[in-house]
Order: sequence, then C-alpha cells, then structure tokens
Amino acid sequence: MKWFDFESIKNSSLNITPNLPIIATKRYKVSLIKAVAYGLLYTLASWFVLILLLSITPLKGVLFVVDNTELKVQNERIQKLQGRVIDLTQQLQEISSVNERMKYAIKLAQRDTIDPKNPLYDTLRKTITKKVKIQGNVFSVVVDLYNKIFQSEKEPTKLLFFEPTSGVITQEFDPSKGHPGIDYGVNTGSPVFAASGGLITFADYTVDSGFMVIIQHSNDYTSVYKHCSSILKKARDTVTHGELIALSGNSGKNTTGPHLHFELWYKGKPVDPKSYIIK
Repeated sequence: MKWFDFESIKNSSLNITPNLPIIATKRYKVSLIKAVAYGLLYTLASWFVLILLLSITPLKGVLFVVDNTELKVQNERIQKLQGRVIDLTQQLQEISSVNERMKYAIKLAQRDTIDPKNPLYDTLRKTITKKVKIQGNVFSVVVDLYNKIFQSEKEPTKLLFFEPTSGVITQEFDPSKGHPGIDYGVNTGSPVFAASGGLITFADYTVDSGFMVIIQHSNDYTSVYKHCSSILKKARDTVTHGELIALSGNSGKNTTGPHLHFELWYKGKPVDPKSYIIK
C-alpha cells in the first residue's frame, strides 16, 4: 500500500449531513477536490472583499486606530527633529563663516607689510557662506554621485594652498639639484599650519628629515612639512586648512639651520609650491 496515493485522494469524498430543525435531514456528498477548490475560492473572495472595504471605506481607520495614533506621534517627533536639524545647520553655517573670516584675518596679520589691494581684504568685507550639508538627504547624495561620475572631467584639478608658515623663502624649488620644495627661514618654535585640508598619513621622526608631517589632500595632492621641532598631530587625524599641526625647528641630518622645508606633490611628482600658494 502506497503512503500517498493520488487516485485514492481523488476518489475520496466528504459527506455532509445537516441536522437542523427547520429543514429536512439530508445527506450531501462532495468530492474532496471540489471541497478544497471551494475553500480556496471562498478564502480568495473573502480577502478581496476585505481589501476592498479597507481601501474605499473608513473601516481602515477603525481597525488600525492604535497604529495610526502611533504613526502620528512618530511623525510629530520627526517633524520636530527636522526643525532642530535645520536650526543647527544654520548655526553651523554662521560659525563656519566666522571661522573662515578669522583664518583670512590671521593670514593677513602674519604678513610683514600691508597691501590694501590684497584680495583677502575683499574676502573679509563680506560674509563667507559655507553651506553645511544635512546628512540623510537622499537627493543630495544622488546629485553628488552624478557630479562625481559625469562632471569630474569639467572640475579643475588644481587646488589652492595657504603658506604653511610666516617667513622669508630662503631656498627655491629646484628638483634638479635635489631640492623638491621650498624653505622658509623661521625661528625654532614658529607655528606650522596645514596648507590645505586633508588626512595626515605620516607624523613621526625620520633620521634625514627630522620630525615630519605628510598630509594627503583631494585631487591627488600631498603636502610635506620637514625639520619640525615638535608635532602636534598624529597619523590618521583630519585637519582643515590653516590648522596648527607642528612647530618649526632644525631636526634631522639634512638641515643647516632653523627653517621649514615645505613640499607639494601632485600624482607622485613634486611641483613648485609657489604656483599654488595664495599670496
């Protein structure tokens, strides 16, 4: 005897005998397959009617009143949080603008002579608007992705840098003579600033260059600061342009006096920093 016999199931039937006082007792015989089919049709019809009622009648609000109340509470919380995010974003934009103006003012204050025609003065006379992105905005993410993919060729690859310290250039860029950077004649302990924002990839002592800091910038630029007396940052720190990173000095073997040796590299090749520094 087979455990599962389709023919036996097909030939099976259900006998229904209603025993109600208002009708005569009568036996009904229905095949098992028809009974299953009727049950499925009844279930589908019931679901269809229920979905239809929930769609076109207020029945949904009655059945899910608890869920709707919770959703309204959550929606109100989200609205409040969005309002707070907008307020905080505006405050951050104002703080960022003031911070930018202060950096330009410090830049001018470090100069020995004052030139009223310097374009930095025009920058200080107006508010610098820096838009702070609100995280979680899907549209902005899509726009940034589009710009990176389709407009990367149109964007200039040249970056502008600030002078890393205040001093006189004592030796120019001359890679043919083994000098792939410029030297600033400054006293030991003079502040050394990040020429531009980026990620510090190296901050330690080397035998030849002494205390040295290397910063990786965007668009394949790298800046190098050598012969420092002390380092104020560590590797993997993120810095912004004008941020204090070290103090100048006379460390390492390849030095003849207190100064800051500054190098700028683009795609693995040294370039003249003076062509990129904002004067």
